[in-house]
Amino acid sequence: MIEVVATLSRGPVFLAGETLECLITFTNPLSHRSTSATSEMLAWASAQILCQFHGSENRVALPSEGPKQDVQAKSDTVLVPNRGERGQCMLSTPPKILFCDLRLDPGESKSYSYCETVPLDAPPTFRGQSVKYVYKLTIGCQRVNSPIKLLRVPFRVLVVHGLEDPPFPRDEVVAPSNPFLEEEEGVKKDSRLLEIATEMLMMTTSRRSQHLFNITNVRGKVGKFCIFKMVYRIGEDIVGTFDFSEGDIPCLQFSVSLQSEEHVEEQYQRRPGQPASLTAHTRHQESCLHTAATHFCLPIPLSATPGFNTDIVSLRWRLHFEFVTARDPVEPPTVPENQSEVITWTGADHIDVDTFSWDLPIKVLPTNPVLASYVTQFPGSNSITI
Repeated sequence: MIEVVATLSRGPVFLAGETLECLITFTNPLSHRSTSATSEMLAWASAQILCQFHGSENRVALPSEGPKQDVQAKSDTVLVPNRGERGQCMLSTPPKILFCDLRLDPGESKSYSYCETVPLDAPPTFRGQSVKYVYKLTIGCQRVNSPIKLLRVPFRVLVVHGLEDPPFPRDEVVAPSNPFLEEEEGVKKDSRLLEIATEMLMMTTSRRSQHLFNITNVRGKVGKFCIFKMVYRIGEDIVGTFDFSEGDIPCLQFSVSLQSEEHVEEQYQRRPGQPASLTAHTRHQESCLHTAATHFCLPIPLSATPGFNTDIVSLRWRLHFEFVTARDPVEPPTVPENQSEVITWTGADHIDVDTFSWDLPIKVLPTNPVLASYVTQFPGSNSITI
């Protein structure tokens, strides 16, 4: 038996346009149970990147494809990299041959490095209610006169818009180089793309300006809401403040939810006027009767998918507010000046209330893929025995 282990060198999260590097090791383990030492032989091995798309039958109507008669695909000795996967293949890089006719003696190992650039026009990794985009590095290997075995390593792709037209030419040297260090051209180019993306994200999300909104309902003014920016990166905190001191209508309670909206494009909707799929990520709720000012802080999970658009679906983000207000004024508790005993204020037994909601669109962008790798659910390595 031969053990095959594939490990992503930098972690399981990449930007579209970055180079994925994977170390693939083939080992003929030396077992203490074996009575005779025998060499193992592999005919070939190849690797490639696949993106599988799966749409919900209840929400997405994809154009029907004609039946494909592929007799060879039914054979276990023909390489079908997406064999057994759900959905259809949206993206496939050309397979790269790692070796042919590899012989391993007992206890011997051979390692091969696989490098491939994730296409810039690739969709991001996304697992929604309507569609899913799933990326996997697929490694196929075969013994002589044996079925093909597939080893899959899942990874995550983030898309930063604007990298197609970088602010300066790729071959232009911007930062001073160290003449005492030898740097490979591919690694240098890849690191510069990551630097460009990180700088673009920092510049876009660091701009702050005060945005004030009046909170009102049909009965009058409830208060003011203030937020200092509308564009965030995943992993950041959304901070907002409320001022109820100048409100005419008392606010009893409010809640703020961070939600993503999954919109299926009209031509792919299963039903006309199909509503968007909503997903709540974080929520803050607070009772605020007789509160003059307060605030909330909602973290954007690093595991969340930033906003994006494809031909089939688009993902948008918003803050969803819900307010509970009293119809009549609620008198605050009064404390006499010379009161020596402790007074406990008891709220009213019954208050007539009104409820209303409000949605504030925001933008959520990716972050540094190295930072996102710390909380990803993908292990970054996988193994198989053939």
